Amino acid sequence: MSCVCCSLVMAELKEADAVQQLHQEDVDIKRGDAGDSPSAGDQAAEQPVKTEAAADADAKPSTTTTERHISIQTKLEGLEVLVDLNGAGRKSCPLCPEEKFKACYSHKLRRHLQNLHWKVYVEFEGQRMCICHLPCRNLKPSPSGDQASGRHVAHYHCVVCSVTIARKTDMVSHLKRHVNKGETEASYSGSSDVPFDEPALNVSPAPSGQAYEIMKELGTNVQLLPNHTTPQKSDTYFNRKMKTNRQLVFCSLAVLAEERNPIECLDAFGATGIMGLQWAKHLRNAVKVTITDISDTCVKMIKENCELNNIRVDGGSRGPRGPDGASSEVEGSPIATVEVAKMDANVTMHLWPFDYIHLDPFGTAVNYLDAAFRNVRNLGIVSVTSTDTSSLYSKSPNVTLRHYGCHIVRTEYYKELAARMVVATVARAAARCNKGIEVLLAVALEHFVLVVVRVLRGPTQADESAKKLRKLLHCQWCEERVFLRQGTMVDDTLPCNCHGSMPGRTAVQLGPLWCGPLFNTGFLRRMLSAAVKHSMDDIQPLVKTLICESDCTTFKSLVHGPSALTNQVECGVVIKTLQSGEESGPAEQSAKRKSGDESGNVVKKMKSDASLDHPPFYYSIHRHSIRGMNMPKLNKFLQYLTEAGFRVSRTHFDPTGVRTDATLEQFKSILTKYSVPTYTNANATQSSVSAEKTQ
Repeated sequence: MSCVCCSLVMAELKEADAVQQLHQEDVDIKRGDAGDSPSAGDQAAEQPVKTEAAADADAKPSTTTTERHISIQTKLEGLEVLVDLNGAGRKSCPLCPEEKFKACYSHKLRRHLQNLHWKVYVEFEGQRMCICHLPCRNLKPSPSGDQASGRHVAHYHCVVCSVTIARKTDMVSHLKRHVNKGETEASYSGSSDVPFDEPALNVSPAPSGQAYEIMKELGTNVQLLPNHTTPQKSDTYFNRKMKTNRQLVFCSLAVLAEERNPIECLDAFGATGIMGLQWAKHLRNAVKVTITDISDTCVKMIKENCELNNIRVDGGSRGPRGPDGASSEVEGSPIATVEVAKMDANVTMHLWPFDYIHLDPFGTAVNYLDAAFRNVRNLGIVSVTSTDTSSLYSKSPNVTLRHYGCHIVRTEYYKELAARMVVATVARAAARCNKGIEVLLAVALEHFVLVVVRVLRGPTQADESAKKLRKLLHCQWCEERVFLRQGTMVDDTLPCNCHGSMPGRTAVQLGPLWCGPLFNTGFLRRMLSAAVKHSMDDIQPLVKTLICESDCTTFKSLVHGPSALTNQVECGVVIKTLQSGEESGPAEQSAKRKSGDESGNVVKKMKSDASLDHPPFYYSIHRHSIRGMNMPKLNKFLQYLTEAGFRVSRTHFDPTGVRTDATLEQFKSILTKYSVPTYTNANATQSSVSAEKTQ
């Protein structure tokens, strides 16, 4: 103990001698400066000027380098350098006040820095923002409201903007906002090398000081802001994961362009304008594209993207347009013409008629359906993309009831349930305008639900569509389901016996939902032909799956020849492509209704072939597997169902789903028949060993 005390006394004496020596040197320097200075009055006059300049320098951070807080380090040695841990005596923590952590010896202080400050951190671009307990923030008031008797709160210092934030999760969210705005450590220090998460083709300066990223998709270049992935912070929202959606919409438009030429199409929510630009760039004279958006920033960027792709921008008048330049071979002339307008989507669709309308708002599209069907032309197409997956996939049933007027629960077939719910909403909106619909395509993937319908004018067609809106009876025990018909008893409808063997109520009514088919085979085949023509290799497997699903067959030998694509019958309407109708007359006459007895015969034929439509919904083979049994491979199981005489196909809604016209009881019986017990091989081995021992 005496040795420790002696060492403390010697250390204090050394520190006192060092302080006295430094003070003497400062006095000598001041005396030397006073001899060189002209006068004391001049020195006193210059002193306020220097202090004001120093204050301005402290108030304004440097544009090239930013003074970081001592809690921001890259290595643990950076914290240890702040304190001389090799020296003798007690030392204080550089990130804690004296009242929180008292001075201690080096080995304890090293453990304190390692276990508290270095381990409790937020990392960003290789920099660790360690927890700081210094009085950098205002005192947290006490429960009585006294500010003086409060306590300091632990916090983090942001490496980008030097703000102090108490919670770690809040600091992580704060850093994400910096990244979305393009403000990283490099941009804050004045560097021009702003890193991006994804590679860009080119980077050009933006007027706001950020950088444009030029992205290419399907041969179309578009400019993107660094925060294009956050719709709350950016007007020009762009989602790379929606590439499949854009290609499916493009193929549906290409099919319509084969029926009539030219067609007027509308991209009601342009954002960056990539979808409308793809239409104009690849279909040229076959389409007259109109892109609208309510945001000034979006409209400006759409016009810039038009110039980037050598597309002429129309002034916004609805008069006859000039030549698109597709037939001109002069180098430098625009390849197409696009009309860009700053206008609300509802106003645009009320003012002008269109042949093709695509709705892709952020969230639900129910607020724009009435305007879309109000002015769409006969036999036109309306495509609707809904991205409010929380309400569509039964995560927010209250929002579902408000937006779609449907009651749903989480089921094994929830994606098809969402698609039928969107189609039912579209059918009701069309019926209010005395129009019916024919569903051409309904796709529900992870990020969106896409519905493409053909519009049929007339109250008769509207009534036929309204009759296909029915309630769905769903068993919550076995997940058997069946559409209700008018005047049927609920208890006698479900083929399962759960209501008799289980106590309480076992079935719930869902909907109203669309009970008709979700696909049109002829339209999908022509979409596949368009995908092959425009080299869209990404969606060709998906379209092939949709064709097999619409036919409810596993036969995948698809014919792409012109003989299979000449005619298409939809709701009593014969749709002829330009390949077969070029000699009959102009393009406007290629999509006429069949009149008289011929039209009636087609309708009767379609009614007689209604049983050929794909069965509604599907069963998941994993959901109905038997415990302790190894179920067969999916393709083998499809073969077993086919051999049993059922129609069967795979579905794009679920990779483990099976679409079949068999009931759930029949489905389970075949699955049980061809399932093998898990320990069959082990039991067989044990029996053979026991037999050898007995011998």
